[in-house]
Amino acid sequence: MLILFSMAIGVAAYNSSNNILFLTLSLLLGCLILSGILSWLNFFRLSWRLELEPPLRVGVEHTIALAVRNEKRWLPTYGMAFELELEKNELNFSVALAGRLDAQHDTRLNSAVRPVRRGADFLRLVAVNSAFPFGFLRKSMPAFAERSVTVWPAVIHYRRINSAVWERSSEGETQRRIGQSGDLLGLRRYQAGDALRQIHWKATARMRQFMVRQDAAESGELFFLWVDVSKSRWSQSEQFELLCSFAASLAEDLFKLGRLRAAAVGDDAWRPIHQSRDLEFFLDRLAIAEPSEIEAMATVSAGPLQRRGDRSRLRNVISFRAEGARGVVAYVNGERTATT
Repeated sequence: MLILFSMAIGVAAYNSSNNILFLTLSLLLGCLILSGILSWLNFFRLSWRLELEPPLRVGVEHTIALAVRNEKRWLPTYGMAFELELEKNELNFSVALAGRLDAQHDTRLNSAVRPVRRGADFLRLVAVNSAFPFGFLRKSMPAFAERSVTVWPAVIHYRRINSAVWERSSEGETQRRIGQSGDLLGLRRYQAGDALRQIHWKATARMRQFMVRQDAAESGELFFLWVDVSKSRWSQSEQFELLCSFAASLAEDLFKLGRLRAAAVGDDAWRPIHQSRDLEFFLDRLAIAEPSEIEAMATVSAGPLQRRGDRSRLRNVISFRAEGARGVVAYVNGERTATT
């Protein structure tokens, strides 16, 4: 609009030979040139970096940070705004530099984002804008900074139906997770804060570095969680999303109680759940799960999960089935145990 206005003033000045109009035209053209030069200096040697703590979660507000540094020697930076997007969630938001950013200084701009769709996604910086120096002209330049993120399914509330299944226990059963039962689960390197009584001195002498015992823990009955993603069973997308949220919520609750032995999605192999990173791997797998054309069969053989000399089949396998048009029910050994 300013350029068109300048052209109109120029035509009027030429036709009327009015010196005042020529002066006005000169002022407008000078403002355009000065604005471009100052804007270029405002962008010059400005760097940025996306910061966030993955994973994200559907329905949970997360803080997205943009670290900005002004690497110029003397000139400050003013009036910057950064446009970002969470691509597959179709979320666009921006962060702005409120004041000035002095030379050789950096700052951290925060914005909140609440994902609405699970899965693998990309957080991108798509443009950098500047309103400096006059405020009525916004200069924009494309930018590129990208981070891949995983959005976990939402946490939902569910109702337990058959409490006897959840409460019965098997005394003396040892769970393969870190605890204090005295049964050796494995060894790992010493970390700051570990108790000295947990050091395995023979392994330390052999490995020539401090090694720490990881003992198994006593527990009640353990559960195997299997998520069937066959398309014939889950034909409605909303019900499938509810399945993923239900399975994720149930897995986290069982893990906190120390009763989740292993988990699998579709025809994947059973993955033992020993530590939080194992649970995070399962949630990552749920985040990208899609209905499959292949009919999966539950692997009921314990395989590598069974104890030495134990040829029994897996017990306490949690599976899921659709109920009606919207509901999802969890079954343990064929018994209804929980519902959404």
